Amino acid sequence: MREQQHYRPLWVEEPARRRRLPDPVRTAAVRSVILIALTLIQAMVAFLCTMAGSWLAFPMVISSVVSTIVATWGALDVWVTRQVWNQRNGVVSMPSSTARALRRERRRARRQARAAERAQERIRRRGGAGQLSHS
Repeated sequence: MREQQHYRPLWVEEPARRRRLPDPVRTAAVRSVILIALTLIQAMVAFLCTMAGSWLAFPMVISSVVSTIVATWGALDVWVTRQVWNQRNGVVSMPSSTARALRRERRRARRQARAAERAQERIRRRGGAGQLSHS
């Protein structure tokens, strides 16, 4: 009789070392990588056409210059999108951060206000029953 084989997973999940990029920033980064890759391919084709003396060399060089400008814009777009996202949604704060403490305090105040409101609503629903009057 064979020993039972132990189940062994194909891979083991490991926690990510860095946080995942926000969706808008990741989209801009992917777009930028595609633009840069296409620009590099286009520059290489322009160089090869120039070396071969092809009639296509001049239009390719001109379009490579334009593509370089567009690729630069794409790289700047990633940077700007990241800055805007950080401004709108806040950066990841350290535990000692003042912003985190302020958020926690605001949350606590909101929670207390909701609890007080619920208590008042409960008293109103009962028609004031159970209230002690001091008059």
